[in-house]
Amino acid sequence: MCPMPSAESTPASVREPDSVPPTREDTVAAAGSELIGGPVGRRAVLGASWWTPVRVIALVAIGVFALGLIQKAPCYNGAWFYGASSQYTHACYSDIPHLYQGRGFVNDLVPYFDKLPGDMEYLEYPVLTGVFMEVASWLTPGSGSIQHQEQWYWMVNAGMLMVCAAVIAICVTRTHARRPWDGLLVALAPAFALTATINWDLLAVALTSAAILMWSRRRPVAFGVLLGLATAAKLYPFLILGPLLVLCWRAGRWREFGKALGGAVVAWLVVNLPVMLFAFDGWSKFYTFSQERGVDFGSFWLILAHNSDNPPSTETVNTLATLLMLLCCGAIAALTLTAPRRPRFAQLAFLIVAAFILTNKVYSPQYVLWLVPLAALARPKWRDFLIWQVCEVAYFLGIWMYLAYTTSGDAHKGLPTDGYHWAIGVHLLGTLFLCAMVVRDILMPDRDPARRTGDDDPSGGVLDGAPDVFALGPAAQTGQHAANFEGPQVQWGASRQTGGSL
Repeated sequence: MCPMPSAESTPASVREPDSVPPTREDTVAAAGSELIGGPVGRRAVLGASWWTPVRVIALVAIGVFALGLIQKAPCYNGAWFYGASSQYTHACYSDIPHLYQGRGFVNDLVPYFDKLPGDMEYLEYPVLTGVFMEVASWLTPGSGSIQHQEQWYWMVNAGMLMVCAAVIAICVTRTHARRPWDGLLVALAPAFALTATINWDLLAVALTSAAILMWSRRRPVAFGVLLGLATAAKLYPFLILGPLLVLCWRAGRWREFGKALGGAVVAWLVVNLPVMLFAFDGWSKFYTFSQERGVDFGSFWLILAHNSDNPPSTETVNTLATLLMLLCCGAIAALTLTAPRRPRFAQLAFLIVAAFILTNKVYSPQYVLWLVPLAALARPKWRDFLIWQVCEVAYFLGIWMYLAYTTSGDAHKGLPTDGYHWAIGVHLLGTLFLCAMVVRDILMPDRDPARRTGDDDPSGGVLDGAPDVFALGPAAQTGQHAANFEGPQVQWGASRQTGGSL
């Protein structure tokens, strides 16, 4: 194992061209490019026309999103409204049309302030998502049949979510400045298109993607504000602050982390505090519902419950899931402080969200949206990304076929319980596989596609090229690395005046 050259002896001027075409370094991308004329040649002039990567990827994302809307056509034309199982056999279920009436929007009830008829007393979504749902209801015509209004409500939400999808693709494209074409991983992800309009998760994903872009541009306050807004739309984005804390600890960037944390807290409070003060019961419903909700679809806890004569109580599962998540957090922190080279921010963001998904007591099929942009930044390798996507599409089909089986009565059309357990297992193994690839990249940086051209942390912002001030184990010793790095070198541990990170 050959040690890396030191910062003093390594030339920082040895750099590849500004843009890294994936067809030159990824065999799967090169093979796929044959559909549109083959890999980019050595003499190709990139970015010299209107068709810049950002514009191309944004248009591709919108086009694939539209294909996802077409996939929902059987439900739009009737399956949402007639027959208990037809929306499952067509794999086109969506919460959106059902909750238009179920959460009082058809009756102009105010979320969090007005009680709802039925079992759910208040809207069980975070405040910013509730605002999104309410705005969509304002844009929905209030005349005609309930079916007509629900169709309009879904279509209005689909239009708003399409904007979110384009924002996500653009942010991922611009985060790693020298690897813009990695945004195609998001734009072409099949699970992204299939699950985009099941629920309202794309709002939080778009805000999180924009936050990561701001961090890469060395704007910690803007990052914090956007991440606080994302957390006001969905709970998971706040998890990203954990690995960022440890990265800033290793790099000694406490001031920037403080700005990010302050921006996140202020933004979250601005959205939540008014509702918290004047409608606390409605505001807290999301949190109490999450706590009281039993073991549900998609989790390994469900497999255990189905195969146990005495399944654990909800309280026990909450405790065990929390402990498992804390163990994962500790493992990620240890990996961050002991890795031979400081991990990239996107790698740790992916790992922490994946850990939450794997240990949680429920995995709704749209949760894959949380991981897609993070996976594209953490492991921009088409083979591994597509293996994971195949697993997620298999789970997407598995859950609907299982629900078709449970709602079709004696006909039993669909996937029985044992088959659904296999579908859950495929989802878990696919996610664990991608996590393993990311961990391998951290331990062996020469395997990391984003670092092969000599970059340090393109999404790291102030962390990019920053020297370590605290590390543990061999990482604390100068010149200790996990693997021989044969590619172009950069000045590790020294800030660069120019580069492709901004």
